[in-house]
Order: sequence, then C-alpha cells, then structure tokens
Amino acid sequence: MIPALDELLDRAHVVRLPLRRRFRGITEREAMLFDGPAGWAEFSPFLEYGPAESSRWLAAAIEAGWHGFPTPLRGRIEVNATVPAVPADDVPAVLERFPGCRTAKVKVAEKGQDLAQDLARVRAVREFLGTAGKVRVDANTNWTVEESVRALSALGEFDLEYAEQPCATLEEMAELRRRLAAGGTPVRLAADESVRKAEDPLRVAGLEAADVVVVKVAPLSGARAALEVARACGLPVVVSSALDTSVGLAAGTALAAALPDLPYACGLGTAALLEHDVVADPLLPVDGSLPVGAVAADPELLQRFRAPADRQTWWRERLAAAHAELA
Repeated sequence: MIPALDELLDRAHVVRLPLRRRFRGITEREAMLFDGPAGWAEFSPFLEYGPAESSRWLAAAIEAGWHGFPTPLRGRIEVNATVPAVPADDVPAVLERFPGCRTAKVKVAEKGQDLAQDLARVRAVREFLGTAGKVRVDANTNWTVEESVRALSALGEFDLEYAEQPCATLEEMAELRRRLAAGGTPVRLAADESVRKAEDPLRVAGLEAADVVVVKVAPLSGARAALEVARACGLPVVVSSALDTSVGLAAGTALAAALPDLPYACGLGTAALLEHDVVADPLLPVDGSLPVGAVAADPELLQRFRAPADRQTWWRERLAAAHAELA
C-alpha cells in the first residue's frame, strides 16, 4: 500500500550532508528522510534520476517506513572498505576509517584519470591490506570491452576478488568474460548497474554475464524485492549501498541479514565517507562489520543539516513526481 502524498510530505525531512572526499563527482549528499510508523526511512535517488527511476527508491522508503523488513537470519554483516578515486598516497588515510575491514572496493576508471593512477591506487590498497586482504575494483561502467581487457589484465597482478561493472551492458559483460577467460586472466565479474529491474537477473544468468550480482535496496524497490532478485539470479550476491545515510544503510543491513547465503563482504560501510550523519551513533564499521537493527534520526542533526529552502522545495516536488509515477 502506498501512503498518501500529504502523509509523506508531513513526515519528510530534507538534509544536506558534506562528504569527506569527492565521491561520484559530488562533495555533498542530499537525502529526504521519513519518520514512518514502522521506523525511519530514506528516499535519496541521485539528483540526475527522473521520476520513473526515483519511484523505485520511493517504494523502498515506503517499505522501510511503513511495512518494516524481512526476518533477519544473522545479527552482524561483514562489510568492505570503500576507496574513492584518490591519489595513492591518500589510500592509508581512507582505509584507516574502516577499522577491521579486510576487504576493500577501489574506485577505478574515474573520468580525467588514467590506468597508471588506477594501478597506483590499487597497489597502495594491496600493500595496506597485505596478501590476506581482499581487493575488488569498481569501474562504474566507464570502460569499453577493449579498455576492460587491458585494464583488468594489468590489475590482475593484485589478485582481485572481482571487478564490478567494468562496462555498461550485459552483452558487453558477457563478451568481456569470454575474452578474459580466453586470455588466461582469472578475474571474476560482478554486475551492478546492469541489474536494476526484475527481469535483469534472469538476463545476467542467461547471458553468463557475471559471476556475482551486486544488489542495492533502493534501486530495486526495497528489501523484499531485492530478495527476489537474489533468488532469481542464482548467483552469489553482494549487498551494497548508494552513498546512503545510516538510515538507508540500515535497510541494506536488513536485506543482507535476510539472505540465506552471504559469501562476500557487503558494501555497506559507506557512512565512513560522510563528514556527518543524521543519527547520533552512525553505522560505522567495528571489527569490519555492522550491526543489524533499526536506527533513528536525531532531531538536532536533522535541524543542523537541514537543506536550504530552495532544496526543500525541489525535493518535495521530486517526491510528488515519484509518488505519481509509483501510484
């Protein structure tokens, strides 16, 4: 059931939070939070997303705030560190913000950077974690198949756990898997951006386009819908976040806690990328993991980081458009 728009607006709070470092091209993260009858919820599609895509994020927020989450099967979730496209010298300072994490996801293929910078960054991560640590890279669709072959062949020396979404389409991912196998480069591929709708997981499996599927609660319309995606794909699943506040991350931990199998560390430690959060006790990694359970926004922090009036209006209009699309 979809709450009325007026009810959503009455329960909404819009915040603007600074990031510690530029990430995905931004230095501030805006989000709309709801104080729902079943708990706090987050609606924070990235600014470039239109009403149709944003409506899935709204469905996830409604699940969290009005219906609650599936029954958990575990109480803590192992998480990875996330390394933005920083200079190699900055890597240790970034990783120190993820205490106990033995897996790191490294952003590569950043626009304006080259493969040499990627190699230096990944090398610094490997040196920090040592041979027992696990290193994965994320290109966010920014490579062609040819560029992916060249880059992953070079990055293979660092014993990658997997490469996340090196190129854009499932067809390209399938071709890349074949070429890597033929060239003797044993790098697993993970599908992220190419898994956004209910039919995508079946295509991933049918095309043999990936070894791992990355799922996020908000883009998949909620934890229950994401569980169905995980079941449908028949592949190992990693639960990740979309640069959420701790309210959104709690939804991610709820999904991870409900999965029957969780073989990989999850990308849910990203509150460490925020300079400030909306909860008094943010969901930050302790001994490499996060607890499962509800969180509540702090009224003082909501007021302190309240977005400017024009952004309040923008988000309320965006909510109305997504609500109309969802309805």
